[in-house]
Amino acid sequence: MRALALYGALGSLVLTGLATAPAGGAVRDPSAPPAPVHPLTFGRCAAVEHLPSSIECGTLTVPLDYARPNGKKIKLTVSRARAAAPGERQGALVFNPGGPGASSLQFPLYGMLPTWRRTARAYDFVGYAPRGVGHSAPLSCEDPKDFAKAPTDSPRYPSESFKRKKVAEAKAYAHGCAQRAGADLPFYNSVNNARDLDMLRAALGEKKLTFMGASYGTYFGAVYATLFPGHVRRMVFDSVVNPAPQQIWYRNNLDQSVAFERRWHDWLNWVAKHDATYHLGADQEAVQRSYDTVVRRLRREPANGRIGPGQLQAAFLKTGYNDAFWPMRAEALSKYLRGDAQLLLAQALPSPDAAGEENANAVYTAVECNDAAWPRDWRVWDRDNTSLARTAPFETWDNVWMNLPCAFWPNHRQSAAADVEEAIRGTAHRAARGAPAAGALADASRHAAATALDSALGPRGPLDVRTEPGALPPVLLLAAERDAATPYPGALELQRRLPGSSLVTERNAGTHGIALGDNACVNTHVEAYLLRGKVPGHRAYCAPRAEPVPGQPIQRAKQALVQQMKVKGR
Repeated sequence: MRALALYGALGSLVLTGLATAPAGGAVRDPSAPPAPVHPLTFGRCAAVEHLPSSIECGTLTVPLDYARPNGKKIKLTVSRARAAAPGERQGALVFNPGGPGASSLQFPLYGMLPTWRRTARAYDFVGYAPRGVGHSAPLSCEDPKDFAKAPTDSPRYPSESFKRKKVAEAKAYAHGCAQRAGADLPFYNSVNNARDLDMLRAALGEKKLTFMGASYGTYFGAVYATLFPGHVRRMVFDSVVNPAPQQIWYRNNLDQSVAFERRWHDWLNWVAKHDATYHLGADQEAVQRSYDTVVRRLRREPANGRIGPGQLQAAFLKTGYNDAFWPMRAEALSKYLRGDAQLLLAQALPSPDAAGEENANAVYTAVECNDAAWPRDWRVWDRDNTSLARTAPFETWDNVWMNLPCAFWPNHRQSAAADVEEAIRGTAHRAARGAPAAGALADASRHAAATALDSALGPRGPLDVRTEPGALPPVLLLAAERDAATPYPGALELQRRLPGSSLVTERNAGTHGIALGDNACVNTHVEAYLLRGKVPGHRAYCAPRAEPVPGQPIQRAKQALVQQMKVKGR
């Protein structure tokens, strides 16, 4: 165990070296990005991005593999809205909404929202599609039509036969990722996302980065802070992932299932309190029975032929992300039980963008599976989650099925072998045309040899996120105490690892993503930091936002959808 721990620390040093040192062993300027970069040229956005003419777009070219900066390149799509008040401009604010697998290309539009307008006066708002997402070297693991098949089931206590079916599906999904991405698959990971972020900083002409990350964006943002502390100007981490290496990612998902159970009970209690409106039950047990009745009905007869228990679960999971969804979901459930399915159809039908949903899931899976070692034995998953589901049944097994491909993920040696095979095919093709043929094969062979040596030394863990005191400017952490997707202890852990950071806590609240939203206290701290660099000391606390009320105005429901778009986390 000591040897493995020592190698984990050594692995972190190796990762840091790859991020900051060029090929060939030359000394790199510590202020330079991790690979050669060219300034971004902005122009009209492609029609496929569905952005208005007020937004401009560019393309950032980065290495697929930073250990081979002159090898294969990929292109990332970037969007920008210039600062609304050029005389007040402080630079570019780059935003990532999490996922992994979410794009922030629409972020420049947020400057039109009232709570963002002061910030938009001072900053260019910059969004981008990270590697693998959208049109940025997109990943896919299966046919979108297969991914979007509906209806599906979602038993809280699955049978052994159901488990065997899901294990088979997870194996097939992992195989599909390997087949479709080939040798490129290992390079979709959080460390490379952080390196890409530094390439974007440099291409924007920013000497130091101002960044806001939500959910998963806080994790690779913290990886960035670890690798490039001297490149940081200001960073806001909103809804913080626990970055401890032993948590990434298997244990974080176990903790998440516990937190979603607590948040589900918050919703049940709220609905029970408003039984006079919804008639779903006067206590949480009665509301749960009403929900279970809907599950049974949909299992027997899916609504519209496409909404089964799986689709219902996905729709009601959003109650754990933002309490503005609470009245919407309660009303839909109530009306369905009284014979009107229209609201439930509107809220639970699968997204028509099957390709986009499949792409986001592929990136999510690739990044989390590549970042860390997962249990390879199904019996470990079955044991841990069977025990957990006894007290946290709401999301436990669905969380398992989403992440289970990581149990069957191809290792780096297999991917390096695929790289050699691809190089052999390319070499033969070039030789047939009389072109120089040896370079790519030699490069792939050296990479395979290095990978084999690395594998022989032992498993390399995730980067040990942390900075030395004074190495990083003060950063601002935001967290809600009852957040389900990123449980609150993660914010405490990251604050310990980033000395000098300041944590703003929204007490007794659970909305995921709290920056510049409904809480004026939180917004005051965010604006003071982004506009003036002011942090509120080690800790600050804000009272919770107002609890939702039945029949809330449709405007708040729309705001919930905007918030959902802004923060993509699991």
